[in-house]
Amino acid sequence: MATATRIPSAELTGIYGAIVRRMSRKMFGDVPEPVGVLWQNRKVLSFSFGVGRKVQKWDQCDESLKSFAHMAVASLIGCSFCLDLGYFQANNDGLDLIKAREVPRWRQSDVFTPLEREVMEYAEAMTQTTPTVTDEQSARLLGALGPAALVELTAFIALANFMARSNVAMGIESQEFSTACGLEPLALVLKQARDWVPGLGSEPR
Repeated sequence: MATATRIPSAELTGIYGAIVRRMSRKMFGDVPEPVGVLWQNRKVLSFSFGVGRKVQKWDQCDESLKSFAHMAVASLIGCSFCLDLGYFQANNDGLDLIKAREVPRWRQSDVFTPLEREVMEYAEAMTQTTPTVTDEQSARLLGALGPAALVELTAFIALANFMARSNVAMGIESQEFSTACGLEPLALVLKQARDWVPGLGSEPR
């Protein structure tokens, strides 16, 4: 459910605004709140759209791994918008929804492969302040994925941090896009996960 943002959303006006509204509603059923906020600065909005289009063309790293990495970043940072949108997109892309739903509590879950766990641990290590990536982590992923895929995964995680941190700073929260396809919202899972992530709260009892 959308809430008031720290930076107010602007009305999408003109021909470009009409195109953006139409495409957004076609893809998501509604206009994502970040679009309205970024409409306040059209150059930043165009940059975000451009990056998104280019990232969609990356094809050296498995889409599921990138999806899990993105949701792990969102969970650690606390971006409910990114986490819910990631769940919605996983459904639309035909990815494993059981695994997608378990990402916020991946350490406690038994549904993930060792490689998927490595990827989410790497995503969290990149997201920590300061980053805690180790030579050993990189070496394991390099051996499992190869250099091209690891470069792509690393850049993807960095962009996920950019989006998640921007949304949290601007007060953008989940619009529950997942409910549009009959999925339960992930807000409660995110709240529980933040209590379990080392450094953010206590371990589950």
